Amino acid sequence: MRKLWLIFCQTATICLAVLFVVSTLRPDLLNGNTPQSAVITTVKQMTGDSSAPRAGSYSDAAKKAMPAVVNIFTSQAVKAQQRHPLMDDPLFRYFFGDQSAEAQSQPSTNLGSGVIVSESGYILTNSHVVEAADSIEVALADTRRVIAKVVGTDPESDLAVLKIDLPKLPAITFGPPDGTRVGDVVLAIGNPFGVGQTVTMGIVSATGRSHLGINTFENFIQTDAAINPGNSGGALVDVNGHLIGINTAIYSRTPGGASLGIGFAIPVSTAKTVMEQIIKTGSVERGWIGVGVQEMTREIAESFKMPGTTRGTLITEVFRGTPADRGGMKVGDVLVAVDGKTVTDSAAMLNLIAALTPGSQTVLRVMREAKEINLKVTVGKRPKQPRKE
Repeated sequence: MRKLWLIFCQTATICLAVLFVVSTLRPDLLNGNTPQSAVITTVKQMTGDSSAPRAGSYSDAAKKAMPAVVNIFTSQAVKAQQRHPLMDDPLFRYFFGDQSAEAQSQPSTNLGSGVIVSESGYILTNSHVVEAADSIEVALADTRRVIAKVVGTDPESDLAVLKIDLPKLPAITFGPPDGTRVGDVVLAIGNPFGVGQTVTMGIVSATGRSHLGINTFENFIQTDAAINPGNSGGALVDVNGHLIGINTAIYSRTPGGASLGIGFAIPVSTAKTVMEQIIKTGSVERGWIGVGVQEMTREIAESFKMPGTTRGTLITEVFRGTPADRGGMKVGDVLVAVDGKTVTDSAAMLNLIAALTPGSQTVLRVMREAKEINLKVTVGKRPKQPRKE
């Protein structure tokens, strides 16, 4: 009897120990619940066409424009310097490295972006992307790569046209020339820092930006869409995927040129005009009258009896034998209109004159001795100017 009692006590003790361990480590087994790992949760899955437009998404615009944006790789051979006799000395080479002609002529590389604007292979990009390049290679979004040739460049607007020969090229659609408004949502497409094709979003912060010292002719679209090194020459598109500008420059305080939310793009109206002239003639012809100008101030306006306005631009120099000289313009005149279009400042005057066709006649309205007079001038051809550094 005592033996059976001991067996009973041991069995009860073991059962209580097992119960304690289970209640401590896996209480769900005592409650009759299914282990957590076996729980299957039912989720709601959206059905329907996944390609349907999405609210707040610009994927359709990006999908439409991205195939036409290309990466541009340029190379420039470094010219070897004249070989010094000490370069043949092994001891000199040990301490100062290999200074041979082969070591000094390795090509340097540059990276930018471009936009295919026609199925025949014309590409718009920035002049500074391809300037001084010995070789230009274009990489398409579909992974095709091809060598490109330069059709022509226009450093004064910082635009260039390239040409490639490939079948089935995706060309971008141009947006309306004057349809960009402050507040419009825009997408910037390019290859920043060489990481690969990238799309960033922002709005149009301003239009008609000038006096920035970037190009000779400035009429920029300002945007806060992130633009970084490598984006130069890429596309600025609207929410329909239509080209509205060529990304050109950024405002940055860092040595690497990181975006601070102030980027500039050449409007499509300017880009199209320059592109068509380059394709047709290989260069760009602009109007010119041959004057030196100065910005109007309130003090100058008052001295010329034009109180309450600073419109126009003061003529400070008339070069001898130029169209302005032959047309009767004088130092001290205030140019207020070109062919009926108001001159607001010197940048506007420069753009209005440049848009005129060389050889054509234009009417310049000037203020002289508090009176408005019209001068008929035969427009000249603007001389080539060196690119501003």
